Amino acid sequence: MKQILSGLVIALLIASCAQVPATVSNPDAKVASATVEVKIIAFNDFHGNLRTPSLRVAVPDASQSTGMRFDPAGGIEQFSALVQSLKAKNKNFAVVSAGDMVGATPLLSALFRDEPTIEAMNLVGVDFHAVGNHEFDYGIAHLKRLKNGGCKINEKTARPDCEGRAPYAGANFPFLAANVIENVTGQPLFPAYAVKEFEGIKIGFIGINTRTTPNIVRPGGTVGATFREEVETINALVPTLKAQGIEAVVVLMHEGGEQSGTINECIDFKGRGTDIAEGLDPAIQVIVTAHTHRYYICEVGGRLVTEAGSYGTLVTEIDLVLDRATRKIIAKKATNLVVDPKGPKDAALTALVDRYAILSAPLESRVVGKLTREVNAVLTPSGESTLGNLIADAHLFGTAAPDKGGAVIAFNNPGSLRASIIPDADGGVKYGELFKAQPFQNDLIIMTFTGKQLKDLLEQQFSGGDRVRLLGVSKGFSYTWDNAKPRGEKIIAGSMKLNGVAVDPALQYRVTANSFLAGGSEGMGMFREGTDRQVGMLDLEALVALISAGSPYTPPQVGRLTRLN
Repeated sequence: MKQILSGLVIALLIASCAQVPATVSNPDAKVASATVEVKIIAFNDFHGNLRTPSLRVAVPDASQSTGMRFDPAGGIEQFSALVQSLKAKNKNFAVVSAGDMVGATPLLSALFRDEPTIEAMNLVGVDFHAVGNHEFDYGIAHLKRLKNGGCKINEKTARPDCEGRAPYAGANFPFLAANVIENVTGQPLFPAYAVKEFEGIKIGFIGINTRTTPNIVRPGGTVGATFREEVETINALVPTLKAQGIEAVVVLMHEGGEQSGTINECIDFKGRGTDIAEGLDPAIQVIVTAHTHRYYICEVGGRLVTEAGSYGTLVTEIDLVLDRATRKIIAKKATNLVVDPKGPKDAALTALVDRYAILSAPLESRVVGKLTREVNAVLTPSGESTLGNLIADAHLFGTAAPDKGGAVIAFNNPGSLRASIIPDADGGVKYGELFKAQPFQNDLIIMTFTGKQLKDLLEQQFSGGDRVRLLGVSKGFSYTWDNAKPRGEKIIAGSMKLNGVAVDPALQYRVTANSFLAGGSEGMGMFREGTDRQVGMLDLEALVALISAGSPYTPPQVGRLTRLN
């Protein structure tokens, strides 16, 4: 099979299968010859979870009072076996990813700069991958290397360094990014779309990223690129595809929505993905979404809209029927399938995981200390979590000394919290567990704010619409917020306290945040106004130091924030 890539596109054609001739005596043959059935096998937000993640998915269960139960899922060996079984059901298939295949990955992948994940997806047999925001975590040069291959450049020698391993070969599948434009060339960073042909009928696959990427990755990750509006970009490509005789279009979009049902439901569906879907050209009938880490099978304006959760816990099986005469999609359905961690395994993926597990084991299995209980990111009504508080405490611990920055307050963003920290039976916590909880490896930045600026900063937590995601705060700092107040007035005047003393609007305070927040990401532009900046240790180093120093360490409780209304 050959594939056609465009964006400025490498053309490719897939050999057509012979059409079965229609006969009057066999009506079924006539129906079969008039249509072509195609299977799309989709996933999203894999985030390098080669092992089964500590994540459960909601499946229907009439025996439960809630009508659902939560099952463990995932694991690349089982994921690949499921994909191969779906391929076997229809020779006309395409395996597609809607972004965040890498970035925010567990240590097994991150330790090797996410090369293991790309190698795994080569074995799975991915056809097309639309890049997401986390593909930009380490900048455009790193992303291009992930696609094209080659070893990392050694910072000391300025030469490629494979660190004793075989040279990294890159991805066998194309990356797509229609709305990510390189400023120097004015062209898409990667092809805008790809085409695959099934028995003489072509399907176009458009790759699109969320235009919000520059605001939600670390500063510097998107330097040199412009992210264009999604709807305009997608619709502008439709005439280009139609000029090639393509009437069937699938969008792989790293943006999505959320709903409150189980894996194949669509209850109270909302979000940016919905808004984008409603604005698209009628030629687009299928949208594989991502980014929100939710699962759903929805219909928006007659279009099929799907998402498969995250971390490889689900695979979406999409069945399309194409009309030979019009080349259009005339029927479509989708089902989210659970990747059973106890299910069949793909031996090739088992070998890959075992190989990297041996290399990473010494660091991953090192016990750094003990915890007296589990720590998780479950939010209280006030908007805080025990994990958020622990990470903020670690930020403060690593930067409080005068020679380390002199911080008195620390914040962390909830998006940086990726997994619960669950100690062993004896309380031991391994380095790999801490890495899973906080995998971004951001620098800690210490800066100075006045008390008034601190209030303005906290007010920006409520500037993102209905979805409020409050910062984790370090011990000794507290405040009260009123949900009934308008934006800009939610922090109760005089409620901000540091060690029991009201924060003085005129005084200066040393504050720590990770480099992601310090760059003004997630709508927190006030962080850019911090002065007298000092770069501290890595966030993970601070967490390791805190737990090691206090072992057995008792994690903080909640109660630092108070919510009214």
